[in-house]
Amino acid sequence: MPRNKNSAKRKIARRPLSSAKKTSRKSGNSVALKNTVKSTKRSRAKAELKYVQWQSVPVEDLNPLLQRHFIVGEDIMVARVLMKRGCIVPLHSHHNEQFTYILEGALKFWIDGQEIVVRAGEVLTIPRNMPHKAEALEDTVDLDVFNPPRADWINKTDQYLRKAK
Repeated sequence: MPRNKNSAKRKIARRPLSSAKKTSRKSGNSVALKNTVKSTKRSRAKAELKYVQWQSVPVEDLNPLLQRHFIVGEDIMVARVLMKRGCIVPLHSHHNEQFTYILEGALKFWIDGQEIVVRAGEVLTIPRNMPHKAEALEDTVDLDVFNPPRADWINKTDQYLRKAK
């Protein structure tokens, strides 16, 4: 009987690492992969070191009061969001966990039955699927971090932020 246990151990130990990775990706991240863009899937195979200066990332005009630019990694995305006073981010939710760090200005959030004002130097963590809305109380620069990356932003299908100019 001990001989069979050792045989089983040997088989597990000799299993190629690549097949273990495939199994964990399928079982652990299948939802996340379905909701990211195809280019993100390709980058999983060859993660690479990047050095990026914000000035080199094109700024996207979403509406007259809202601009953004972002950098996408393997499992995370960081966005620099520029809002003029009075800018409203309509009520929405997403499957992405979000950290909002205010660099300059202030945002008022309506979230989880509360009104929360987040000012320069402060961070708000927003759990997955939690509806939230925000208003810029003054000209604001915020850094948003998402896990996984926002496919709707990457694919430009985030119509709730885009308005005719």
